Amino acid sequence: MNILHTESSNGWGGQEIRILREAEGLRDRGHEVTFAVVAGGGLVTKARQKGFLVYEVPMNKKSALMTLIQLQRIIRDKEIDIINTHSSWDSWIGGLAARLTKRKLVRTRHLSTRIRGGINSRILYNTLADFVVTTSSCIIPGIHTEARLPIERIRCIATGVDPLLIKPQASEISTFRNMFVKQDEILVGTVCFVRSWKGIQDMMKAAKIVKEINPKIKWVVVGGGYYKEYIGALDTLDIKDVFTFTGHLEIPYAAIGALDIFLLLSTAHEGISQASLQAAYLKKPLITTDIGGLPEVCLTGQTGIVVPPFSPEKVAEAVLSLAADPILRAEMGQRASELVLEKYTLKHTLDHMEEVYHSLLPEKAGAHS
Repeated sequence: MNILHTESSNGWGGQEIRILREAEGLRDRGHEVTFAVVAGGGLVTKARQKGFLVYEVPMNKKSALMTLIQLQRIIRDKEIDIINTHSSWDSWIGGLAARLTKRKLVRTRHLSTRIRGGINSRILYNTLADFVVTTSSCIIPGIHTEARLPIERIRCIATGVDPLLIKPQASEISTFRNMFVKQDEILVGTVCFVRSWKGIQDMMKAAKIVKEINPKIKWVVVGGGYYKEYIGALDTLDIKDVFTFTGHLEIPYAAIGALDIFLLLSTAHEGISQASLQAAYLKKPLITTDIGGLPEVCLTGQTGIVVPPFSPEKVAEAVLSLAADPILRAEMGQRASELVLEKYTLKHTLDHMEEVYHSLLPEKAGAHS
């Protein structure tokens, strides 16, 4: 089948990575995939580097009519069968284009925040969309209620990890680890695009608490974004000797592999985090908040410890308990890896997305099987 992905977000983060990996996987299965994304957006260069045809289109109200006409032309010229939209504006304009060209539309909802009720949500998720895919199951009840969308038209399909890609070398892991800790020390860290809702302040406050009890526990934040806004607080909290921001790493797997404990302390917006899945696959015990889809992977007492958001004291307590028990860390890490292999690989994602597409286009179901 011919699939068109639209995206009006201009960033490059977990959402865009999901879109591109899904596109690559389905292309490998014989499907044709095209992109129509906001001009200058994060997906433009990345998708073109992977060999995809990418149309750059304006994604704003001023250019709405021009964009609508352009999308209809792309749909007809490329003989698109199904459209997958990912953010608010492109879902509106892509939904209208789908209806005008009589194509099927899937709306992928990546954030865990509850959608607003009212006529807008009912149009966006019900009238314009034929099916809604979420990235964590916690999002489903809100969409069902607010958009009045039958539950059978919603499905959680998490962003699975690709075990073939996550193969850090022992030497790479050792090199990263040796930059931050000595042999008898513990390395705690997170990997994320640093934003206001990623819980970095809580992580830093927890590090201050822990430092007074066990200064051999070191902390690292791996990722780009707005991390420079937090660097000044290292001196204020007196944790500069135990806490480091690395900035963006294009391939973070060695960094994850070097950790003893993986944290993700998000306070909003999370689906099932790609970084937490990668850490789980690499057998890291997890400490996460109970936001969004995080507790679907971080199972308290099994694969890690769930803490409330905005609770640095609870984070410090969890870190200290895991740091003191290497056997428990190993057991949790092993169970976390098994959970990923059972439910959260890229193969699971692709299988389930194909099932959704084929349910909407049964006449295409046998073409690429």
